Amino acid sequence: MNAIATVAALRASESGDAERLTTVRHVHLDDAPFVLVPLTLAGEACAPLAALAGTDPDHPALLTVRHPHDQVDRFGFVERLGDLLLPYIEECRAAPKEPYTVGRGNDKEKRERPLRAPQLLVPNTGGISYVRLLGRLTRLRATDGPHSVSLSVPLLGKWLTWFADRAEFPDSGLLQAMTRSLSAHWATGQSPAQDAHLASLLGWIDPPAGRTGAETAREREDPATWPPAGPATDPVFDRTLDELIAKYDSAPGQRGQDAAARTIDHELRAQMLPTWQLMWQGISRLRELPAGEHVARRRAFDRQLFGEYAAYLNDDGRPQARRDHAVGAARRLARMEEAQARYDAERAYDDPLVMAEYELTGDAFTGLVTARDEGRTVPGKRPGSPLWRPTITLHCDLPVSMAAGTSVKCPARPGQKAEILEVITHGAGAGVTVLIQLNGGFDNKRKPPAPEGTLADLGETVTFTSIDPRSMPSSLPAEEDTPWTHGGPPQPYEPTDEDAEEVWE
Repeated sequence: MNAIATVAALRASESGDAERLTTVRHVHLDDAPFVLVPLTLAGEACAPLAALAGTDPDHPALLTVRHPHDQVDRFGFVERLGDLLLPYIEECRAAPKEPYTVGRGNDKEKRERPLRAPQLLVPNTGGISYVRLLGRLTRLRATDGPHSVSLSVPLLGKWLTWFADRAEFPDSGLLQAMTRSLSAHWATGQSPAQDAHLASLLGWIDPPAGRTGAETAREREDPATWPPAGPATDPVFDRTLDELIAKYDSAPGQRGQDAAARTIDHELRAQMLPTWQLMWQGISRLRELPAGEHVARRRAFDRQLFGEYAAYLNDDGRPQARRDHAVGAARRLARMEEAQARYDAERAYDDPLVMAEYELTGDAFTGLVTARDEGRTVPGKRPGSPLWRPTITLHCDLPVSMAAGTSVKCPARPGQKAEILEVITHGAGAGVTVLIQLNGGFDNKRKPPAPEGTLADLGETVTFTSIDPRSMPSSLPAEEDTPWTHGGPPQPYEPTDEDAEEVWE
């Protein structure tokens, strides 16, 4: 937890209500996201028990498993989930396309991506683990032979694995945990472990009228009224469920079993419905925040990856391997590190509250423009060809730890490169003067006057930082260029018969 979040949590603890950590929303929210609230059988990692799923907040689809230990019933559950999720994915895939380009110069290539990508929302990080494990247990299944399953089972497994893989990248909005999204935008007066409880977290953020967040969160600790958000169930409910399943198994005749099944469905729905409603309440609260400027760019990349994977399934269709090979794992780790650094920088550029943390660490500073030299030039590489390099002078109240020669950028003018020429620290309480040279960003003009808005005005408060979301290049070669010293290009994964026979337990 950084300093800003710590202070916000202390203030929330004192006031009893959540404190905003951001001024904008840093995650994408689809107009009709697919919400999944799963439950698993107690004591089992991924034995599906039930789920509420769909895109309609008022009419969730209920999926239940009569015999959670029976693999046939488990795969039947997956088929029914596929009947809901796969058409949603196809609907996004059939959306109109937009052109985009990849590469530069002679390597530039025009492609198309769908205008919409699916978004899967689960209550917490346990839901993401559930999606990952369910994908692993289904994507390698054979559709013919002694262990065959429906065609939709491995297809759904491939998509679930793809969602889970992308969820590890902080800049992706394809699979999101509601608790993680809310905690990134609000600070509460409770511990991070308590923030993992969706009912308590939303109690702090959006309490009923006349109640404080702290009061609401304490009331929502009762599992009888606010059941866990899954995938794990409440131990007291587990005992009730065991009795209901026993009655179902021993019920005389079809009518007796149907009555017992309706009772089980009723109890399971009652366990998940509060979480389902909380999910849509969280979506509404997040939608109240305006989206940050870089959110659209990140979503465009999600749409690009979605289009590419959908095309891959059409052309090749092989499932993801059980384990990454060494080269793939190294490349994936590098991409994740780059994505984290880029995401952190983009959030700071979009949000002054996030940028404030960088000011505390010395990676940014804010000051008032007290002077500017619009006509300033410096000698160019060729005699008689001076370069236009205007300067602005800032007065900063807080210390500036950056030295002369540091390259910086202003989030308000991200396309403009700048460089610190001089830092003058005055006496105690007198502040700091910073002289900054601007090295472009004037709409391709090479001499004054500067186009309106491209040069900071006198009296304007501006922020400069050394972080840059555009300077995150990959340092690893393409997979097909892996040198022989590292085993050469890895071979494509080929599923085996043993993969299809993996016991689901």
